[in-house]
Amino acid sequence: MVEPPRLRPAGRVWSVGGLIAAVAGLVEQSLPPCAVGGEISGLARASSGHCYFTLKDSSGAATLRCAMFRRAATLLDFEPADGQQVEVRGRLSIYEPRGELQFVVEAMQRAGAGALYERFLRLRAKLDAEGLFDPAAKRALPTFPIAVGVVTSLGGAALHDVATTLARRSRHLHVIVYPSVVQGADAPAALCAAIATASRHGAVDVLIVCRGGGSLEDLWAFNDERVARAIRAASMPVVCGVGHETDVTLADLAADLRAPTPTAAAELVAPATVSELQVLDRYAQALQMRMSGALDTQAQRLDRLAQRLARPGESVLRRAQALASLKHRLDAALTRSLSAERARTLAAATRLGHAFELRRTRLAHRLEAAALHLRALDPDRVLARGFAMLVDDAGRPVTSIDGLARGGTIAARLADGEASLRVESTRPFAR
Repeated sequence: MVEPPRLRPAGRVWSVGGLIAAVAGLVEQSLPPCAVGGEISGLARASSGHCYFTLKDSSGAATLRCAMFRRAATLLDFEPADGQQVEVRGRLSIYEPRGELQFVVEAMQRAGAGALYERFLRLRAKLDAEGLFDPAAKRALPTFPIAVGVVTSLGGAALHDVATTLARRSRHLHVIVYPSVVQGADAPAALCAAIATASRHGAVDVLIVCRGGGSLEDLWAFNDERVARAIRAASMPVVCGVGHETDVTLADLAADLRAPTPTAAAELVAPATVSELQVLDRYAQALQMRMSGALDTQAQRLDRLAQRLARPGESVLRRAQALASLKHRLDAALTRSLSAERARTLAAATRLGHAFELRRTRLAHRLEAAALHLRALDPDRVLARGFAMLVDDAGRPVTSIDGLARGGTIAARLADGEASLRVESTRPFAR
């Protein structure tokens, strides 16, 4: 271990810088790095990224100036704020320009945050697996609510901020406060009761659940499983605004919409009536102009109708002329139609007569030809030329000697009569 520098004899006068440097050497070499717990106060973040604050104990009697340089500040997993209970690890030093004792912070964590944060992660995973945070189940906020409910503490600044914002943005809104404690062991049950009361009454269109900032322990009521389930079971959409923008609770995740602060929750719920009224004014002006234009048009039309009614004789005359014109056109059309039908009928009769005469002539020619052909085939005309037709006793024609027997009889039919013949002999022709 390096020996701390020895102070010089009292008889010698120290310079201010020399004394401070000696003390700084003693402090830095004699005290190893250590951890200190306390409450943050007077937090300031420089443009360089360094953080400066005071750490005070629970009684507030003892304070310690602290400096956290940018390298260490960028490693934080949370946003430090005044009032937070933290544990810092680092080393003591002397800020020589002012001769002040300060603690150079190398790491920081919320006091007791480790166990609470692990519990928060377990609850979050459990409820997420049940679908309590499902985005598909989120309800849309009403565009123009009439009544807004607020669940918060009556003594907190959050209620004042919400009420002021609602009054500034939408003076017509009816605000109903459902009071509840927001911190401590009784807070979860009280929050659930207030949310259930608002749901049972059904008097508001949207519900704001909010409180101001604080440590993880201060906000722990909003990480209670009962509160998250009560928010999902609410009969109206719920907006949750708890703590600061970096604070995320189970109530935020279960709500239909999360707001970073109570003021932001009020702004999300209440439309800016000034801009909406300006839009309505523009619509009203446009409607008035269109109504005036429509009334002027109808008034002109009414004037024209009145002028026409003032001289009814002219209207009757025009109607009579129109009727006369229609009658003339109807008569002319009827005459033309009858003439056309008569011409078509005469043409059809002429064509029918010609077709009938042609058909009759053709049939007469065919009949005459058939008669000539029939006369040419008449057997009597053949017999008249000197031929005879032989028939047997049954009257059948004899066409071969095979059917004749010697001594048999046959008949010979001539042109003017019939003779009976006896077969003496038969002789076939040589072939």
